[in-house]
Amino acid sequence: MASNLKVIFLFLWLLQCGGGNVDVQQIPPIQVALLKEGISIPCKVTFPYMPKYTKFSIFYYWINSLGQKISICSRSEKVDIPSGKENKTATISYDHRIMPLENTSSTGTYYCEVKWNDIQKMGKGVFVLARGTGYIETSYGWEILVTLTALLAALSITATALLLWKRKVLCPRRNQLNILRQKVETQPPSAIPPPPPPVYDCLDLQQVDVYSVLENNTNNPSPRKSPPGKVRAGALFLETSLMRWAPGERKPTGSPWP
Repeated sequence: MASNLKVIFLFLWLLQCGGGNVDVQQIPPIQVALLKEGISIPCKVTFPYMPKYTKFSIFYYWINSLGQKISICSRSEKVDIPSGKENKTATISYDHRIMPLENTSSTGTYYCEVKWNDIQKMGKGVFVLARGTGYIETSYGWEILVTLTALLAALSITATALLLWKRKVLCPRRNQLNILRQKVETQPPSAIPPPPPPVYDCLDLQQVDVYSVLENNTNNPSPRKSPPGKVRAGALFLETSLMRWAPGERKPTGSPWP
């Protein structure tokens, strides 16, 4: 009786161990596919090499953005047990390829489900993003680099032109000033122009005589002092006479002094 119970418990344990080794995996969890290229639904089935688990059915379906379950296809598999592999675990890929996708509305989650007689396993699914066109590499980076390079080159040329123009305009003036300053500093005393002739040279002989008389009177004043009124009248008469004289005319005979 005890031996029979041991056999029953051993059989149940083998069943639990065998069922625990059954699994379905779907890797990678996300895919991006083009309409012309299609997609491949991954499906890896793990099972023990036992007669009960070598025969199973695989179902492929997907759930669209509206939550609707759409069946794709199904297949039945029967795996032969290799010699010496009994009761050992095996992992076999049963990927299903969809070629091509109909349109971008094919975006959704695709599942792989495996059924044995008394066990049913479903993968975690693969989200597929369907695109009409692939990634188009833009040249914005090169355009920005070329634009910045051209801008810097233009600014550099402009700054150089301004510096050259400033040097061309200001340097001659500075050179002229320096040359004039050097000439003035190095000029000998003999080269200094003589002072202008006195005002007396511009007058005729008669006028020179009158100014000479005035100068002598100024240098040798008479001890007798004239009244202020007479001095003022004499100066006015002399100024009027000088303004009216012309070359060849006679001197005025009148005198303001008594």
